[in-house]
Amino acid sequence: MSQTAPPTGSVEQICDADLTSLNTLRLPARAHRLARPNTLDALSQVLAERNPAEPLFVIGEGSNLVIRSDLPGLTLSLAIDGMAQVKEDDTHVWVAAGAGVHWDDLVAWTVEQGWQGLENLSLIPGTAGAAPFQNIGAYGVELSQVLEQVTVMDVVTAQVDHFAGHECEFSYRDSRFKSGDRGRYIITGIELRLNKIPQCNVSYGPLQARFGHLSQADISPAAVREHVIAVRQSKLPDPAVLANAGSFFKNPVVTKEQGDALKMRFADVVAYAQEDGVKLAAGWLIEQAGWKGKRLGPVGMHSEQALVLVNHGGATSADVVALAEAVCADVLAMFGVSLEQEPVLLP
Repeated sequence: MSQTAPPTGSVEQICDADLTSLNTLRLPARAHRLARPNTLDALSQVLAERNPAEPLFVIGEGSNLVIRSDLPGLTLSLAIDGMAQVKEDDTHVWVAAGAGVHWDDLVAWTVEQGWQGLENLSLIPGTAGAAPFQNIGAYGVELSQVLEQVTVMDVVTAQVDHFAGHECEFSYRDSRFKSGDRGRYIITGIELRLNKIPQCNVSYGPLQARFGHLSQADISPAAVREHVIAVRQSKLPDPAVLANAGSFFKNPVVTKEQGDALKMRFADVVAYAQEDGVKLAAGWLIEQAGWKGKRLGPVGMHSEQALVLVNHGGATSADVVALAEAVCADVLAMFGVSLEQEPVLLP
């Protein structure tokens, strides 16, 4: 991706910054120093002035985080903005977005242009920069399917580099930026390749029910986006109203043998065949274990979607951890399946 930065940029910096409103679980925490650079040059300046020995955290909009305590050192929340078409051919268009762009603003803009590829990922909270870190996905689509390249800055050298999609080592809710190279790079922007001629993916549950009887020619990205938003709003709490970090657990993948054994015991288990086994719906497991709508102090699993851990008010990270551990223990006891937490723990 080609990102141009003005010769100078600005950096909003706050010492002893309150992070309560900068994480969607609304957990109380403070950052020793919070910086919001809005250009590549500004980010380079912040890194140059940083003591290499001090801790460094990148939080985006805080929509996939559990902040366990105050953050020492430097915390970054990139404000690099901008969305643009960078090139096109007869069938595809390439678009670039800065890391600080609100993800759903990017989705809405591309759909408005009639470009197809992001509509299933509508209303996912967070920023464009956080999307490849987590390899976000929903309703049968993952970011990796449309991502052309990621632009990054090396934390130590401030060198700007680019990783093609296949170099990002994407897997289910994971990437090299979250795993092997975590802490080495800061994602500053992304480039996506989208379709000019829509081929919407409506294979997933609620979308199949709504659009399955139609031909591809009769299914528009705008219609899919509208339905995805309606489904999400009917099941998932708005973080601005009820604090949460979205899906709190990954859907576990078990062997075919384990999946078959579970189907023998639980005829209605929600499961999907995968190349590497069987993917189980974590929300179904949690609901069957009795946690849907159940609270443990100020936190609980949501009454409409058991996969979402919510803060009813006044929760601490200790409350969140205690609930997550209790849910995992009950699911393991009932199904013999281990759940893995999706949000990142800081520090």
